[in-house]
Amino acid sequence: MTARIYRPARTAMQSGAANTKAWLLEFEPERPRIAEPLMGWTSSTDMRGQVKLWFHTRDEAIAYARREGIPFRVEVPHETKRRPMSYSDNFRFNRVGQWTH
Repeated sequence: MTARIYRPARTAMQSGAANTKAWLLEFEPERPRIAEPLMGWTSSTDMRGQVKLWFHTRDEAIAYARREGIPFRVEVPHETKRRPMSYSDNFRFNRVGQWTH
């Protein structure tokens, strides 16, 4: 069973970068989930799918996977570039778009 090592992205409900600094080791599913015929609940016989291990750095996660003999795949996150902007930039004279109010 292959493990995936990555830094999770922020959720759509967040405006900040909370819980995006740590690295996560998560196992990929071996078998697909099955729908239970009576109630329609989904279930799985794969217990490793419930395990999530958090690490401070990518190197710690890789060292753990190598020490335990777990095959892994590392996904490097795409770094976002933030352009600092102040509120007064909305009213400057050399603005690209015209102010409509």
